[in-house]
Amino acid sequence: MELNNLKPAKGSTRKRKRIGRGVGSGYGGHSSTKGNKGQKSRAGARIPTWFEGGQMPLQRRVPKFGFKNPFRTEYRVVNVSKLETLVGEGRIDSKKPVTPEVLAGVGLVGKKELLKVLGGGELSAALNVSAHAFSESARQKIEAAGGSATQL
Repeated sequence: MELNNLKPAKGSTRKRKRIGRGVGSGYGGHSSTKGNKGQKSRAGARIPTWFEGGQMPLQRRVPKFGFKNPFRTEYRVVNVSKLETLVGEGRIDSKKPVTPEVLAGVGLVGKKELLKVLGGGELSAALNVSAHAFSESARQKIEAAGGSATQL
């Protein structure tokens, strides 16, 4: 056996469909397998999937409601219980200040995200937490544990 006499397995390949090559090709002498007439049978017909033939499209028919504030400040939130678990696991040091950069290093927040600390759960470690915002309960729990809450 040499490379020059290799052939695909019998029945595994088919001849290419040569459309638009006359009646003798077996693939439509006049319509070339595209059916009869209409926009999709024409050359260069590329109709977007959302196009509804001139009918009012769905995204314009459905009622809109609500309001999206373009000036909203979006925070990534972290509960004090999560800070407690990170200290317990040894992923953050309770002696050093807890900043957004430290939490980004742990993978809790992104590098450029704003951080807000919420008061969910309990906190026993005295942490010096710096964040962009604090809930009132989070501030109280951090200070009750002997730490400090500094707003950036």
